[in-house]
Amino acid sequence: MKIICIGRNYVEHAHELNNPVPAEPVFFLKPETALIRSGLPFFYPDFSNEVHYEVELVLKVSKLGKHINEKFAHTYYDAIGIGIDFTARDLQSICKQKGLPWEIAKAFDGSAPVSRFIPKTEFKDIYDIEFSLEKNGETVQKGNSGMMIFNFEKIISYVSRFITLKIGDLIFTGTPAGVGAVHKNDNLKASIGEKKLLDLLVK
Repeated sequence: MKIICIGRNYVEHAHELNNPVPAEPVFFLKPETALIRSGLPFFYPDFSNEVHYEVELVLKVSKLGKHINEKFAHTYYDAIGIGIDFTARDLQSICKQKGLPWEIAKAFDGSAPVSRFIPKTEFKDIYDIEFSLEKNGETVQKGNSGMMIFNFEKIISYVSRFITLKIGDLIFTGTPAGVGAVHKNDNLKASIGEKKLLDLLVK
């Protein structure tokens, strides 16, 4: 199982980090060891002093595929959840300045907590899915799948040109504006619509 993450998929988020809006999807990978199942805490890593939260809708791949045509891409995932792409922003900044890859800032152990998944058939409109993140009871991020630069089908089609998708793979689809720092003892709650699906303590 692999975790594929889409970067800069919301215009306002790209702007808040002073990044250009991409013409094609930008993606990177996290290993399986980044995964935190729902209900388990996030342990703040000792190698960073600036870890940021990034809430994202997550697709669960349900079918093996490569070079997937965009018009068939909707058949390659069957469920949607919510996750947090934890980022060591201080390490990422150093890597960017040096022109280096930034896996150490994105792919570290525990950097991808994920909720339970909701069958795709339960959504009235996958192009109008509202989601949000609360930090210590205050809403810090709000997004909607309709605000994505690249929709689910475009993401799946594009990624599958380079990497074979396998059953059980997870695709983080990008974060809206409002990312920020977390600290020990913070409580993060992520929701799709009114459903709170992820409740995470930072330790």
